[in-house]
Amino acid sequence: MEAAKSLKANGQSQRIVVAVDESEESMYALEWCLSYLTSPDTKNTLILLYVKPPPAISISSFDAPGYVFSSEVISAMEKQSRDLVNSVMKRAEAVYAKFSTNVNLERVVGRGDAKNVICHTVEKLGADTLVMGCHGYGFFQRALLGSVSDYCAKYAKCPVVIVKHP
Repeated sequence: MEAAKSLKANGQSQRIVVAVDESEESMYALEWCLSYLTSPDTKNTLILLYVKPPPAISISSFDAPGYVFSSEVISAMEKQSRDLVNSVMKRAEAVYAKFSTNVNLERVVGRGDAKNVICHTVEKLGADTLVMGCHGYGFFQRALLGSVSDYCAKYAKCPVVIVKHP
């Protein structure tokens, strides 16, 4: 936090990646980032990163015998995925619009396992900071589902800020 305050105070620009998804926790993390890591005095780049999950079912006849879908079904699944991405990005842009800040906004969409895609993307983009929301799972949910934020805190190649929704 001190490093972020120092960068903000000195007017140095940063590349900040904020992992967003459908949750209120990620939108709160975005609000927190805009409140505490940006200012009108800096020329930061804020990158909204959304990771589409891999398909729950195989959509290729080569992946698993018996799962052959028509082009209409595949098109419908792809449209639903695009609509979800657009919905999340619009919500994030609405949060961004509430702040008067001098931040360049970029959007990045990845596909795959969220923890791996996030870590790979922050490294590829040369991010200075990764900001993520905390879903607040209990011990058993974390044990079963894993924690994306815990994984990123350990393996991301930049400082990670995990914001817990009050």
